[in-house]
This record gives sequence, structure tokens and C-alpha cells, in this order.
Amino acid sequence: MAGALAFRCLYRARPAPHNPHVDRLCRAPRRGHRLSPVDDELYQRTHISLLQREGHQTMYIDSYNSRGFTVNGNRVLGPCALLPHSVVQWNVGSHQDITEESLSLFWMLEPRIEIVVVGTGNKTERLCSQILRAMRQRGIAVEVQDTPNACATFNFLCHEGRVTGAVLIPPPGETSLTFLGQAAK
Repeated sequence: MAGALAFRCLYRARPAPHNPHVDRLCRAPRRGHRLSPVDDELYQRTHISLLQREGHQTMYIDSYNSRGFTVNGNRVLGPCALLPHSVVQWNVGSHQDITEESLSLFWMLEPRIEIVVVGTGNKTERLCSQILRAMRQRGIAVEVQDTPNACATFNFLCHEGRVTGAVLIPPPGETSLTFLGQAAK
């Protein structure tokens, strides 16, 4: 009996013969359960558990005109600053009033804003290089455009899931409305 036990221990301790196919299978990640297309047709049920019920509402600019903007169905008069979850009125009259202090809100926010879209009215105006340098030093990209294109860029970046902010000056004069809800249908 002792001899059989010793033989069994020696047999288990012996290295297995080298087989490259077995080595490859051992290194491959193992999954507990794999579904095939047949399984999907067989079960035809999906169960979703919500861990967080807070609504993550994305900001979208519905329309604009010379008096202001419509953001997520809410009317905002005059220039405004759009943050990831809120809209505030922005105290500037034209692109010449944009200063480092007027943009300071964006580098104080958490989570950090990746890009700020600046809408300067009917046409694209240049901002002071000091302002752009200050934003770049704080890790925030700045995109300066005319207001109609800035609205479209902001909506696109938000749709992509980017952490985006915008400061928009309404274009003077009567501008055609850009209602994105109807364009999407």
C-alpha cells in the first residue's frame, strides 16, 4: 500500500509532456459562459437593473435668434454661458468684452471642461492671444467661431459625450432659426 501511495505521488509530480495546443488553451482567457446567436433567440429576455436613477441630461441648443437662445426647451435672453449641467447669463456685450476673468468660470469647474466653444456673433472675431494662452495653460481648448457654427459645434461635442462649455453672443439682426429637433426627424 505504501508503495502504491509513493508511486501515485511521483506520478502526479511528474511534468506533463509538452503540447503547444494545450499551452495556448491555458493562456487564453476563460469565460464562464458564452452565448451564441441561438441562445439569444432562445431566451429573448433582457433584464436591466438601474444602479443610478439620476437623469444625466445633456445640454443642447435648440434654436437661436438676435434676442437669445433656446437651450433644452428653456429660453435664455442675451449672451449666455453653457456649462455641462446649467446655463448662466454672461455679462458681455461683444467679442471685445471677452476677458480672462469672463472665462474664469470654466477652469474652476469639476469635472474639468475639455473645450470651450466661443460664439462671437454674425462673424468669427479674433480673441486676444493672452486669453487663449491662459486657457491653454489651464488645459482647456478654445474654439472660436461665429454663433451659428458655434451652436452646431457645441451640440456635436455634447452628443459625442465630451465635457464641453460654450459662451455665446446672439448674432445681431434677424437670423433664421436653427431648430435641431425638427432637423433630426
